[in-house]
Amino acid sequence: MRVTPAAVSASLLLAVSAGCGASEAVPERAAIAGEGETTYPLVVENCGQEVTYDAAPQRVVSLDQGSTEILLSLGLEDRMVGTASWTDPVRENLAEANAEVPRLADEAPTYEVVLDTDPDFVTASFGRHYLEGGVAERSRFAETGIESYLSPTDCDEGTSINGGGTRTNPLTIEALYREIRELAQIFDVTSRGEALIEELEGRRQAALDGIDASGMSVAFWFADLKTPYIAGGLGSANLLATEVGAVNVFADLDDDWPATTWEAFVDRDPDILVLGDLSRERWPGDQLQEKIDFLQADPVTEDLAAVADERFIALHGAEMNPSIRMIDGLEALAEGLGSFEGTR
Repeated sequence: MRVTPAAVSASLLLAVSAGCGASEAVPERAAIAGEGETTYPLVVENCGQEVTYDAAPQRVVSLDQGSTEILLSLGLEDRMVGTASWTDPVRENLAEANAEVPRLADEAPTYEVVLDTDPDFVTASFGRHYLEGGVAERSRFAETGIESYLSPTDCDEGTSINGGGTRTNPLTIEALYREIRELAQIFDVTSRGEALIEELEGRRQAALDGIDASGMSVAFWFADLKTPYIAGGLGSANLLATEVGAVNVFADLDDDWPATTWEAFVDRDPDILVLGDLSRERWPGDQLQEKIDFLQADPVTEDLAAVADERFIALHGAEMNPSIRMIDGLEALAEGLGSFEGTR
């Protein structure tokens, strides 16, 4: 396997390279949505890098819960040698498969810990893992023959959002489906990828059937009591709001999860508060009950109508991140909004 720099492209590339012998050319196949059996070498244009796969990976480390749950959903647990960066328990239907995969760290592992698993492929949902000071830069993995992949949900115009870039285009569900298709083709399980997308899209349509929250405003609070991290207007949580027709009161902010103040929260006065219920304990306020207790006791927030009337909807952190769990989040959001008057 090998990685070479490439110009940013909106589509996947078809390339031809010199093959196994001096006189024999081996065509490289670009990843194409919906194809059957994968033909290698396979070329994928991945967030500004052109990555060539000579064979399906056999020893995989997933650096985020989101990418882990996609791989498990594709039935690839037998090729996984490590996972990391968890915010919540694994999805229930994946628990048995996940139990067979070593957890390298609850947060980001070190480069050395990853190397100890002898991987040939590393995948991530967030580009911060591929920064200097993160796990390791993609070029450093490549130097040791380890391919890397970054979720298209974290890529905008060839730049990683969590790797120092700024999102300029709203996240769409198609970015998630592209990730599933690409990983399925890289691992030569294309039909499993299409089946997973069909299942997710069916659930998405069912969740949206009959819901109309066009008269409702919402705010998504992910974490932190002091300077709350809330959903801006272009990321995954805002996508959930727009799917059901609600208005995110912080939609004018471009960052996926910018920090704000409680005074700003009160000024924008959302009808509904969507609260992150995280199993981790990184900051005070990660858990749902901590959030509710704070809102009801703090003199700045206690008089908010949404707080006084307990108009709360709880979502796991993974359900507000760009992953297959967004569909779980959409189902929970639609059900929660449906319990409030005027949304159906």
